[in-house]
This record gives sequence, C-alpha cells and structure tokens, in this order.
Amino acid sequence: MQITDLKVTLIRWKVEPWRTATMHFGGETKLGILAVETDEGITGYGFLSGGDIRAMQAVRLKPQLIGRNPLDIGAIWQSLWPSHRGIHLSVIGAIDVALWDIAGKAAGMPIHQLLGTCKHEVPAYASADWFETAEEFAEEALRFQSEGWTAYKIHPHAVPKSDIDICQKVRAAVGDEMVLMLDSMWSYCYEDALRVGRAIEELDFFWYEDPLQEEDIYNYTKLKQKLDIPMINTEFAPGGFYGMAQWITSQATDMLRGDVAVCGGITPLVRIAHLAEGFHMKCEIHHGGNSIMNYANLHVTMGIPNCDYFEVFPCSGAFKYGLVEDIEVDSNGMVHAPTAPGLGCEIDWDLVEREKIRSEEHTSELQSPDHLVCRLLLEKK
Repeated sequence: MQITDLKVTLIRWKVEPWRTATMHFGGETKLGILAVETDEGITGYGFLSGGDIRAMQAVRLKPQLIGRNPLDIGAIWQSLWPSHRGIHLSVIGAIDVALWDIAGKAAGMPIHQLLGTCKHEVPAYASADWFETAEEFAEEALRFQSEGWTAYKIHPHAVPKSDIDICQKVRAAVGDEMVLMLDSMWSYCYEDALRVGRAIEELDFFWYEDPLQEEDIYNYTKLKQKLDIPMINTEFAPGGFYGMAQWITSQATDMLRGDVAVCGGITPLVRIAHLAEGFHMKCEIHHGGNSIMNYANLHVTMGIPNCDYFEVFPCSGAFKYGLVEDIEVDSNGMVHAPTAPGLGCEIDWDLVEREKIRSEEHTSELQSPDHLVCRLLLEKK
C-alpha cells in the first residue's frame, strides 16, 4: 500500500464565542478536513483546527508522504518531526491521526486495539469554560452531577482570591462525592500558586493543573515540594515528548499531560504515556480541540493503562462539529471505546459540502510567502 495524495478541505465552523480567563474561542472560524489517500482505496482522516495557514502547512508536507507505505507510521512521524520548527504540531498530529485511521481500517480493528486495549470505558469530566460568578460555576457543576457525571474541572478567573472562592463554593454545592479538579491555565506567580494550592488541598481537589508558566520547571519543582495535592503540569511543556523526561527527573510534576494536537499525533502521545508508566505515573490526556482529534484521544485513553479520565472541554459541547455522531457521555458519566475500524467515527459529508470553502491540494501555491499573504488578503475582501 502506498500514499497517493494528501488533501485538506476547509469548511466554515461557526459557534458562539466563549472563553476561559486566559484564552478566547469560537466565533467564525474554519475547520480543515485532512485526507490521506492510498492506492488501495483506504483513506484516513484527521481534523485540523487553525484555518488557512495550517491547511497550507499540511499540504506543504505532501511531498514527504507520497509513495510511502502509510503503515510505516513511526518512520513517517520521525521524518516529519523536524518540521515542527516551521509547521504547527497540530498539522503533524492530524497527519499522524490519519495514518492510524488507515492502519485501523486496513486491519479491520479500532485504533485502541492496535495499541493494545486496556479498558472499554472511562469516566468523563466536565471541563468548564468561564463564568462571571462563583455561583454560576457551582450551578453548572450541580447540573452535571444531576446528569450522572462524577467529575468537574474548573477554569477559574486567574485571580487567586476569586479562584479560591470559586473552588470553595463549588465544593460546598456538590459535596464530597464529586471529583473536582482545578486548571489555573498558567496564570499565577509562585507565591499565588502556593496559596491557591494549599486552599484546594483543604477542599480535597483531585488535581492541581498548570498554575505556573509552562516552561517554569524551577518553580514547579519548588511548588510540588510544598504541596501534597497531585500536580499535572506538562500540557504545553516545550519539546513535546522530548521535553517530558526532564519534568520527571526534576520531580516537577506528579502526572504527565498531552493530547494528539499539542504533542503531534497518536504516536508521540502513546510514547509520553509509556514514559509515564515506566515511572508508575499517570498520563491524563487533554482534549484535542475538535471532534476527530478527541476521538483519537479516546483511542489512546482506552489503549493505555494509566489514564483515568476523559476530558470533555468545554462541557457546553462547543468543540463538537463535523461528525454524524460525536462522543457522548452516558447516564453514569462514562464514555466508551469506539468499536468500528480505524477512528470509528463518520464524517458528516453533507455538512462538509454545505459549508465547504475550498480544497488545498497543490504545494506550488505555498512556495512564496508573499503569494500566501496576498491570497489571504484578497479572500477577506
């Protein structure tokens, strides 16, 4: 089997704007439907957030793929990795996911079985976006608890005193039975991170995520020495898989973190999980930013022994788009392993056709940066 083509179809993706304290999402954007085609009629898919630039970056990598065996996933990923200095990692990730989709379809097996299935269901946690008041966070947590969800993660205001108040009110609302996590999204200095960490320890929070800047290993090491609450700090750690070892050897985190978009695919995410397992550490997987990448994360979650939860972010469902059926949480708060070959999901081709903007197929258009800038400016007029 050989790869014969790589294409990206850009479609409109419109959702109500939403935010966390430090990041803004939604509005009118574009989603890329990345397809890797083979001479045996098997096509693998990945979704690519990020619009025009990342779609064009994906097509720029086409010459490195044409004629290669799509089942040589490790070799292909290794050859694409050096491109991350000029190509966004989510582009490499979407290609890698598409290759795993091909492999599963060729074998007639879901991807998690190729990885060596460890489980068939895991609990999901509802991952909040942003609310004005602590009471609104508490109301949302209560709603998900009433629907059977067993865990809720807070993205607070990035203001230490306010964040402690939010955590206190949510815990008081849901009681001791619901698992609570705090993701402070790289918002604090060391001193504030310590104060917030000690407060949520008293509230029996399950983990404390990313309170400091993502590269600040020195202060993370100090912070972890002062706190008993488990810490998870490597979502955007520089270097992806190759940056994880120093977090372990520095004892700067209790768990590793990653997802197929941020790390560059299923291939490096599984390596991160296995690295963590070798130290008897958890690897809790972050959301993937769109529906297919979340499916890919779900396969890895089921294919490794050391991931206990599946993140649904935002819990409003704003990242669900482009599939006939998306990942759903059952009445017991669980998500289940896909059973169909490959990714095991079906793209909504009627929606793709209806919302299609254009297809990117030719690398010649990408040779001149000036040409790219002019083209994007013309399209906006």
